[in-house]
Amino acid sequence: MAKIKILPDQLANKIAAGEVIQRPESVVKELLENSIDAGSTVIELHIKHAGKSLIQVIDNGSGMSEEDVRICVQKHATSKIEFLEDLEKIATLGFRGEALSSIMAVSQLEIRTERQEDEVGTQVRIEDSENITIEKGSFPKGTSISVKNLFYNTPARRNFLKTDATELKHIIDIFNKISLAYPELHLKFYLDGDILLDYSPGKLADRISQVFYPEFVNGIIPVQEMTDYISLYGFAGKPSLIKKTRGDQYLFVNKRFVISRQINHAIFNAYENVLEKGDYPFFVLFLDVNPAKIDINIHPSKLEIRFDNEKDIYSFVVAVIKKSLGDFDLISNISFRPPSMDSEHLSIDKFGQRMERGDFTDRPVTKTTVRPQRTLQDDEVDRLFGRISMQVENTGERNAVVFPFEPSVPGSVEAAKPKLTEKKEPLFNDEVYSPFIVQLQNKYILTQISSGLMIVDQHAAHERILYEEALKKMNNDLPFSQPLLFSKTVQLDPGTYKLVNELYPHLQKLGFTIKFFSKHTIVIDGIPADVKMGDEEKIILEIVEEYLINQREKNILEDRDNLAKSYSCKTAIRTGDKLSEDEMHNLIDRLFATSMPYVCPHGRPIVVKLTVDEFDRRFGRT
Repeated sequence: MAKIKILPDQLANKIAAGEVIQRPESVVKELLENSIDAGSTVIELHIKHAGKSLIQVIDNGSGMSEEDVRICVQKHATSKIEFLEDLEKIATLGFRGEALSSIMAVSQLEIRTERQEDEVGTQVRIEDSENITIEKGSFPKGTSISVKNLFYNTPARRNFLKTDATELKHIIDIFNKISLAYPELHLKFYLDGDILLDYSPGKLADRISQVFYPEFVNGIIPVQEMTDYISLYGFAGKPSLIKKTRGDQYLFVNKRFVISRQINHAIFNAYENVLEKGDYPFFVLFLDVNPAKIDINIHPSKLEIRFDNEKDIYSFVVAVIKKSLGDFDLISNISFRPPSMDSEHLSIDKFGQRMERGDFTDRPVTKTTVRPQRTLQDDEVDRLFGRISMQVENTGERNAVVFPFEPSVPGSVEAAKPKLTEKKEPLFNDEVYSPFIVQLQNKYILTQISSGLMIVDQHAAHERILYEEALKKMNNDLPFSQPLLFSKTVQLDPGTYKLVNELYPHLQKLGFTIKFFSKHTIVIDGIPADVKMGDEEKIILEIVEEYLINQREKNILEDRDNLAKSYSCKTAIRTGDKLSEDEMHNLIDRLFATSMPYVCPHGRPIVVKLTVDEFDRRFGRT
């Protein structure tokens, strides 16, 4: 009796399905890609129990006839290719004809579809590969595919699925990747009946602001180089968006998300003057290549890709990214064109000098300094931003001193205290020197530094401070809550109530004290010190809304990071808030005690500098 046997089709299909359908995310990817190939403009994704109970994709695409519906669930059934040579000019996301048959093998499948030209549509229910029901009926134009009880007939595979939170994050991740690839489509994501993400159609920059957050576009620069052979376009991140973890690199080849070590290395190479070891830049880039010059048919997931001429593409990508980085502002030293120009225009040095770790030579000095009893020379007065025409008197020896906001280095300007002409007494006689600081339009703080003038965005600065303090609170588990005199009762919608409940362990560490009641009601008994009394409900809702924007993060540490960003953004000083001089000094001191005082948690610059040389040029001193 022969030992080698042919496997039954049902068993073979379940084995083969494991290559295509690995988790709920795989089903979402295949169904969304089919909807896009069908010419849809509006696509809805419905998820229940992290995709384990239900994955449903509804589109307004071309739909299918009854004959097509019967065939589409069979193995190797596809409308994308027909002949061998078609593999060399694939212009669609799907082509292997394995997705629906693999999904059918490990789930209960229902398809409702109706073409634009048909009066009635077709419904197919498949409980298993041998129990198929087909009915006619009136359905919305397009196609709706429901995948229920994923892996119900393969318990071993179902047991290897991760927690609902982990599986949901994978689904959100693939949804966002496809959303970035097709910003012209209207995409909606419903979780347990509540809408989670709603991306309206627009341009790529609009979609990036939707997937991440609106301010994110301030940290990206456009990339575009179109040729007959190969084109590269999209956005690359400024140094402010560089992270120490992977995850924010999105490469699309012919609008298909792929993973390519060669192309990633080329992009990292283009950042060579900016990246340090372990740094990862942000990018959303699209590479358009002749389909005959690439091979996407390597693995059923279609994530891997091979290029016909990798060296040429590598060199092209490096050159284009370097050119784009060199053409745009990357550091915060501002200057103006000469007054003789027709119009003044702000510019920023390209790359410039990088601020090394531990280099404090161009920051405000946080210590107060007592100035010795000396008078200023005329040339010294000019250097101190125009204390001109003062009558001064020379007394004593000239000793080098350290000015406030200036580094103590060889060659520092010698200075002394000016004396008033009338009383002949030192202006700063044994007083603590109060450095120049002023608030502009209740938005920016201006203060003197060694190289000239420093301008600080007060909201972004406070955001950075609160962000790092929030991370410390959550990491150290040392919450401090100020109790409310009268508790605040808040009625939430089901989705918000569920999310607040899930986030409460982290919110509690930040200083929130909350009780949860039935009918989606919470009672706020205490709040962090940074939250104003009376703003409890508003702040909770704003934090949740901000957190949902960043739902795509991948692990619990990133969840904390997300919550810290949301908390700091909504509790920081607002533009328009008037600050006292002491409050401004305190804010500057706290800012430069943080680990990254130049960039806010969202990637926007906090500090810009205007040099004395620029002042001199503007006043005709050069």
